Order: sequence, then C-alpha cells, then structure tokens
Amino acid sequence: DTSGSMSGVSMDQAKRALLMALDQLRSGDRFNIIQFNSVTDHLFGQTQKASSTNLQQARQYVNQLQADGGTEMAPALLAALHNQTDYQHVRQVIFITDGSVGNESALFDIIKQQLGKSRLFTVGIGSAPNSYFMRKAALFGRGSFTYISDVSEVKQKMSELFAKLESPVMMNVRVQFPANVDVEVWPARIPDLYQGEPLILAVKSSQPLHQLVIEGERQSAPWQATLNLQQGQSAKGIGVFWARSKIAALMDSLHEGADKNKVREDVVKLALNHHLVSQYTSLVAVDIMPTRPAHESLSSKNMPVNLPHGQQYQKIFGRLPQTATPAELNMLTGIILLMLAGLSIGYRRYAK
Repeated sequence: DTSGSMSGVSMDQAKRALLMALDQLRSGDRFNIIQFNSVTDHLFGQTQKASSTNLQQARQYVNQLQADGGTEMAPALLAALHNQTDYQHVRQVIFITDGSVGNESALFDIIKQQLGKSRLFTVGIGSAPNSYFMRKAALFGRGSFTYISDVSEVKQKMSELFAKLESPVMMNVRVQFPANVDVEVWPARIPDLYQGEPLILAVKSSQPLHQLVIEGERQSAPWQATLNLQQGQSAKGIGVFWARSKIAALMDSLHEGADKNKVREDVVKLALNHHLVSQYTSLVAVDIMPTRPAHESLSSKNMPVNLPHGQQYQKIFGRLPQTATPAELNMLTGIILLMLAGLSIGYRRYAK
C-alpha cells in the first residue's frame, strides 16, 4: 500500500518489512511485488524466480517507493489473486497496508470469490490500522493478521510471520464427528494449522462427544489421528464463546449472499439468549441523575481530532490544486497589495 495515508512512519515500516521478506526468499521460490495507490503497478508482469538478479531489481524497486495518492485496493487484490495455475507450491499473499478504506464489504467479496487455493496474510502498519478490515481479510483469506505499530518491531514481527509461513503444519484440515450426533461447528471452514498457532473450533453437539477423527494434509501427504475427549473438563463461558463464533459466521455469510432478514433474525435470537452485544443488539445503561437543567437546550458542534501518529495531512487530504495557473503567486500578490493599501490609508490619516 503506497497511498497517502501510508506516508511517514508507516511507509518506512512497510518498506523495511518488504525488504526483509525479500531476504527470506530462496532459489526455488517465485515472487512478485504489487504496489497500489490511485493506480496499481507490478514489479514483474508475472511471478519470477527468486534469482539474485531479480531480487536486486526488487530491492531497488522497494527503495524508490513513495506514499501518495488515493487508496484503490480492489484492483490490487484482484491482481494478487489472479493466475492461480501453479498447484505444486503453496501460494501465499502478504498484504501490507494500514487498511484505510471504506468499502470493506466489497473487498471481502473479492477475497471470498477469488481466493482459490491461495492464502492471504495481512500485515497492519502504523499507529492506527483498520484492524477490523485486516482481521476479517485474513479470516476470509485463510491466513493470519500481524500488527506492526513501531519501526523497532518490524524485525521481530516479520520474523515470526515468516517462520510461520515457512512451516505450515497441516492444510485442508477436516474433523469427522460420530454419525449419530448432530453438530454445529464454527468456523465452518477450518483454517490451516501453523507452527506455534493453535487451531480453535467451537462445537455444539446433540450428545456428549467422546472422540473425534481429525484429517488433513501434512507435507503433501494424507494425515489422520483420533482425539480422545473423555478427559475433557467443564468450564464456564464455552456456550458464550460458541454463540459469538456463530454470530460472527452469520454476519460473514452476508458476503456470500445470505438473506439479510434471516441473518438478522438468527443473530438477534442468539444474542438475546446469551446476553451478547451484536450489530443488532446492545446493552443500554440509563442514568437517572440529571446532568443539565431542564430549561437549557442542547447544542452540538464538530470536534477537531488529531491524525494518527506518523500520518501527514497533505499526503491524505491533498494540497492546494496543483495546476498550470499561477494561483499561489496571485494569492501572494493579493496579500501584498492589501498590506500596501492598509499602509497607504494609515499614512493618509497621519498626514491629515
């Protein structure tokens, strides 16, 4: 992301992270770099081998990146998820951005429709990234979200991410439940399992579960194991955790064309039964103590707020129109003439 909101500290962090990513590539890997602001640009027309020549060209490309312009994220996502023809390699897309967008739903639709066999990993940059978008994009992309708030964290956070990307423990995970038991599992599409990262499922069953059969692909070979649940223990809050997971899945189903009225009905029912805040339910606190005399009217006004640390106003909101007209010179000339006119009036009064 090289849009204006990434200017300053965020851009420095992103470039360091990208250069570090290039250093992790090995001779058998293939890669490409896509930058976007108001337009989308590729380093290569298609992915290339991680040769020393291509890596050197990539480093030069990264070093000259500058933040400016708008944030047109959709074309970049489409470009990154396009041409998925190589099924011999794990295809991982690392998306580095502050997520400063307002069309999250449209972007989620692109990810869900175009993801294919790729995996999308989001890296949030800067002091105030759009964490909602970043986490959801990683969820729909079957990847994970990494947040980098300070330049000093780049090496540690990116090293952890690369260690995870280089060692997927298991892909295409599936859980086999007993045939005579009705279950609801969230998330319905189980994510991949990575080293050092747990895989958590919320399950509601019509009968107690004594064991599960887990299947998947480990190092491109089938894998299976039986998990004994008889030693499990009861704990508070599991029902609420399951309800939260189902509500999140119901809201996500709107991006797949689910009926809005049916989703709202199901979410409201779940939220009320489990006393949860959702998009359609809230907790309301009523303060009976008056804070304003009844005869005084209410007033409202806009409150100024500061930009997130590291962002630059002109890079985001722009400057005066940069056209071929001498607008700035005319303004300066006008100000000087006004000052001269004021001095002239003052001199005449003094002379009288």
